[in-house]
Amino acid sequence: MSQPEYNLIGKIPVRNLWLLMLYAEMYQYQKGWGHFAVEEMPDDLPELIAEILSSVVEQRLRRNLSHGYRHQVRNLNRVRGRIDHLRTARHSLLSRGQIACRFNELSVDTPRNRYVRAALSFLSGKVLRNNRHLAHRCKQLAHTMFRMGVVGERSARSPTLSERFGRHDADDRLMILAAQLAFDQELPTEESGEGFHQIHTDWDDRWVRKLFEKAVAGFYAVTIGKQGWKVKGEEILQWPIDGQSEGANLITPKMRSDITLVNKELRQRIVIDTKFNSITAEGYRERKDSLRSRYLYQIYAYLRTQEEQGGELTKTATGMLLHPSVGEDVDEYIEVQGHKIKFVTVDLTSSTGDIRNRLLSLVNAD
Repeated sequence: MSQPEYNLIGKIPVRNLWLLMLYAEMYQYQKGWGHFAVEEMPDDLPELIAEILSSVVEQRLRRNLSHGYRHQVRNLNRVRGRIDHLRTARHSLLSRGQIACRFNELSVDTPRNRYVRAALSFLSGKVLRNNRHLAHRCKQLAHTMFRMGVVGERSARSPTLSERFGRHDADDRLMILAAQLAFDQELPTEESGEGFHQIHTDWDDRWVRKLFEKAVAGFYAVTIGKQGWKVKGEEILQWPIDGQSEGANLITPKMRSDITLVNKELRQRIVIDTKFNSITAEGYRERKDSLRSRYLYQIYAYLRTQEEQGGELTKTATGMLLHPSVGEDVDEYIEVQGHKIKFVTVDLTSSTGDIRNRLLSLVNAD
């Protein structure tokens, strides 16, 4: 039976795909990531995940593990919670001076902590051959969690990042994300031998496109966000409408910019629109390649529209069309009516250090 054909949108090193996921998560939950030099971590995927998870768990243990309530049924010498009359009578507990009780008990033995401990044990075996020190580190952390009371087995239903995290357990998100990197079978995996992931547009296209947008925002938030830059995610711009028919508002599309960077001290405003396809398309007539005209119209509309919504910096804002690429380097610009519009790529097949430097250079060059 022949294999189905897929429309591939590129080959991206798995390690860099995970890096995008981490930066995307950093943007939404920036607290706690400041001291991680993600771009300096190991190249081997299991080692990378083990290093991240170990670092996050060590950080969490310094502030104690989060607690949760677990339902308990015990035979006690005095009443606690609700009395289980049936169990008490069935086992003749009263004759022994005991009573069966049902109650909730605060404990660190929660599904989240079990999940993380299981991930540490799993990774310890994965990296043992190539990195005995890291394997021992994971094993010791799992043992530490066990001694602290995380003794249960990983439940069939794994915790997810969509769960509600309160103010006191918000840091658990970092541990759950790192543990998911080890366990989650629905996320991209390595193809044999190459270390690349073939992304199929059947279900990955939209996911990776949104991931790239959030990752870029996350990267800038945790790098230049502490240097006087304000990083805004998706922003809705209002059409400068002078008049409209009764039903026009129901069918007029929203104008959304992906990322906006603002530095009042440097007097810079950069409107970034991220895409996840080739920066050029087949040209018309004598041109072999050409920029995609609809994207140019789009970023131009963003720049002119945001002028109407206040702020002196909007008059000279820079627009940037940012595309990922595979082995391609584009860095061009035009100036239109006081606005510089840049057309740039970031090569996702390069090292994470090069990706970092590239993204920083796009801002520092202005």
